[in-house]
Amino acid sequence: MTTTAAPMVTQAAKGRAFRALHERDGAFIIPNPWDVGTARLLAHLGFEALATTSMGYAFSVGRRDNTLDRQETVAYSSAIASATNLPVSADLENGFGDAPEIVAETIGLAASAGVVGGSIEDATGHPDHPIYEMEHALERVRAAVAAARALPFPFTLTARAENYLHGRQDLRDTIRRLQAYQEAGADVLYAPGLATKDDIATVVSSVDRPVNVVMGLQGVQLSLSELSAIGVRRVSVGSALCRAALGAFLRAAREMKENGSFAFAAEAASPREMSVIFTT
Repeated sequence: MTTTAAPMVTQAAKGRAFRALHERDGAFIIPNPWDVGTARLLAHLGFEALATTSMGYAFSVGRRDNTLDRQETVAYSSAIASATNLPVSADLENGFGDAPEIVAETIGLAASAGVVGGSIEDATGHPDHPIYEMEHALERVRAAVAAARALPFPFTLTARAENYLHGRQDLRDTIRRLQAYQEAGADVLYAPGLATKDDIATVVSSVDRPVNVVMGLQGVQLSLSELSAIGVRRVSVGSALCRAALGAFLRAAREMKENGSFAFAAEAASPREMSVIFTT
């Protein structure tokens, strides 16, 4: 079978396309592949953009979350960005350094890797002091914004308020931070781990930027239509796809080990289907 490769899309065109997704009505899903194969599968299924997952990639190489360094993260982001013609936003954790200058440098490296968006967290990585003080967090966002605006293409910067992932379920402070990140120039706002539909709706109504919400964590689970109805613009799934795949793998392996049976293979992907997808 003869196939014709799709023409390459420039980074500038990807940047414009990604920005436009946030400007239209309703929410769109930005799924999170953890390797080239899963990126290509998601593109084949018709998704319009992709986002990396630091946890998913770490698990795929046998590592715990938050153990990847910047070089490894940029290389992974480059692989995902090169896998398809879709725009890609990178999970850049906290920018891999406390100093605003390091955060700015990370944005530049990610852009050089081919992505057209990226997120910066306000989590420190230190258990005894998990969230940056407001003023320092703002300096980091401002540095990321300046680096993004200096690029020759639209780079969509997402600022993340990490309170809820670190045991600080303080909605007022989370909103205060997101509003400050908005004023600092962030294009998209994100507070992973919000506990209820009402919390999500309150965040959305408190800011004037597109809001990303993550589904697939324990806790609130809403459909795309429900999220769209309360004004969410972007829905990611973080490591959920990777963990779903690993869950199926563990169930299959345990079936073999504990029962000596192989019923799991009935639900395995067809080799023919995979071959067709990876040939196109």
